[in-house]
Amino acid sequence: MNGDQMMRAHSATLPAPEFPVPVWVTPPALANATVAIVTSAALYAMGDDAFTAGDTGYRFIARDRRDLVLGHWSPNFDHAGVTIDLNVVYPIDRLEELAQRGIIGAVAPRHISFAGNQPDDVATIRLDTGPAAAAALRQDGVDVVILTPV
Repeated sequence: MNGDQMMRAHSATLPAPEFPVPVWVTPPALANATVAIVTSAALYAMGDDAFTAGDTGYRFIARDRRDLVLGHWSPNFDHAGVTIDLNVVYPIDRLEELAQRGIIGAVAPRHISFAGNQPDDVATIRLDTGPAAAAALRQDGVDVVILTPV
């Protein structure tokens, strides 16, 4: 069994959280929406704190930063695509193009990166870092988030 098969088999045994009353909002039309990226690629800007093993926090990425480091260290993740084009996990240039064409209203001033290190019950992201990150994006006027899981 290879590493990918082992991870899939293990993931299939983990309980999934249930949300009896999911929150739902109706965003504005995309042409009027401010859009942010939330990634689990463990991206951080050069000079910022790197992610560490077990790090359940997040890092802000300023809209204009492109000097990003991929901190994702799983042996099950092929880094080749990201090395060629950062937009594979952080589609910031595509968002800029959509804003220039008027398809989205604006690109958010900052975006959020998680490392994906969460306990099996994902309690930290559900109860702490997730709500804090969402509140920060709301303060920035974000209406829509593109999630790029890695």
